[in-house]
Amino acid sequence: MGIPLNSNSKRILIVEDDEHINAILHDGLTASGFQCTRAYSGSEGMLNLAEQEYHLIVLDLMLPGLSGEGFMHRLREELKSRIPVIVLSAKDQLDHKLDLFTLGADDYVTKPFELEELIARIHVHIQRTAAGEPVKEFRHKNLVLDCTAYSVRIHGSLLALTRQEYRIVELLVRNPSRVFTKQDLYELAWEEIYLGEDKTITVHVSNIRNKIKTHDSEAYIDTVWGIGFRLSP
Repeated sequence: MGIPLNSNSKRILIVEDDEHINAILHDGLTASGFQCTRAYSGSEGMLNLAEQEYHLIVLDLMLPGLSGEGFMHRLREELKSRIPVIVLSAKDQLDHKLDLFTLGADDYVTKPFELEELIARIHVHIQRTAAGEPVKEFRHKNLVLDCTAYSVRIHGSLLALTRQEYRIVELLVRNPSRVFTKQDLYELAWEEIYLGEDKTITVHVSNIRNKIKTHDSEAYIDTVWGIGFRLSP
């Protein structure tokens, strides 16, 4: 697991028109040590950006006036800002997820969401950008994921992974607190619509575990029964 980030003085802009959800986000993030500004529309969010610098934005898409998509376009194309953005979305379809990343989103959380998971993702994204450049290497226990070389090593030994196996490991290591369903892993690793075929993901996870076991007896992937898989703590 990565080193916990000190939240003090890290500023979060919340752009969410639902007053109840906005309040939950504000109270939860404030309790975790973040300084939060609340906006209820895309236009209000833009005004906040003009007055203050932020370390991360939590953005709903269904906003009055300037939509979340319009907000993202102005942020990335007009302001040329690289502030990390975590999108809150009620949709979970593959094409929608891909559209979010095309817009320039750094991550997405599907509604309804767990506040603890969102906070964990905020920590990860702020930590990545703290040095001013994307993290190219991730470490977990004795595993090293090199995003530049698209390689995974255990105790220095290179694992011979298929494209999908590498992608599964990458998703788990980049999101250490997230539980991925089989549908999540299939659609994000294969970039295809999931049709309910359970064996494909199970077999690939089993292959990854076996390849790791030849170099390390530690557990790296946990099964969360009835849900999916996550990185072992």
